[in-house]
Amino acid sequence: MSRVSDSLRSIAKLLLQSRRSGVKPVAPAGARLVVMGNGPSLRDVYEHNLDILTSHDTMAVNFAANTPEFFVIKPRYYTIADPHFYRALDDANVKTLLENLGRVDWPMTLFIPSGAGNLSGLINNGNVAIARYNAVGVEGWNWLTRLAFDSRRGMPRPRNVLIPSIMIGVWLGYKEIDIVGADHSWTQSLSVDGENRVITNLPHFYADNEHEQSRVKAVYANVPLHSLFHSYYVAFKAYHEIAPWAKERGVAIYNATPGSFIDAFPRRTLC
Repeated sequence: MSRVSDSLRSIAKLLLQSRRSGVKPVAPAGARLVVMGNGPSLRDVYEHNLDILTSHDTMAVNFAANTPEFFVIKPRYYTIADPHFYRALDDANVKTLLENLGRVDWPMTLFIPSGAGNLSGLINNGNVAIARYNAVGVEGWNWLTRLAFDSRRGMPRPRNVLIPSIMIGVWLGYKEIDIVGADHSWTQSLSVDGENRVITNLPHFYADNEHEQSRVKAVYANVPLHSLFHSYYVAFKAYHEIAPWAKERGVAIYNATPGSFIDAFPRRTLC
């Protein structure tokens, strides 16, 4: 019965929220995409595999543009998913992000959810093309999820930005995708204090400034532990939904993040 209710709920979401996708298959034949999460292990990739990142198509996410490495790697794609990036325009870190995207001097496509506001006027950069994707979580019958994924109308529930990033990589037509900086080792940083408040640290390859640390702390201030674990469940489950769908379509997705907790994709060393 759960699958029936999930399916009916997903159909309603597709009808109400899904729009025509702006993601088109443009990947050159034989090209490889490296999707760069912002986990702490990405620092080692920058230090030892910079030549690989600069010689392949790459996709950056979230606050990556607020780092010096962004302007060295010059990623071909950029993905944001969290509404904070297009709703909290008074946030100093978001302002810096938009300013840095306005400084991009190479061709880059920025992917934003279909429900996001108009960012083109805020970025005002002819080098940055903005394309919209459907961040509509779809669950239920296999035929329904496959139809939604194939038509680019929906995806596994986008609990974090890596989920839509991988889906977009497949939709772009890449047949080989490497994932780096996707540590996902969040449970190692969890604790509960004497006031029963859940304390979590979400480390990145860069050091979050005090403002961002305070924002994240406020977001998780009233989140009970079981909700946090359920959120992790949703994320890891999404990868197991992407893996067989992508494989059926001839796409090889590799987890090239040492020590990553993601267990859905075959592992290999980035080379």
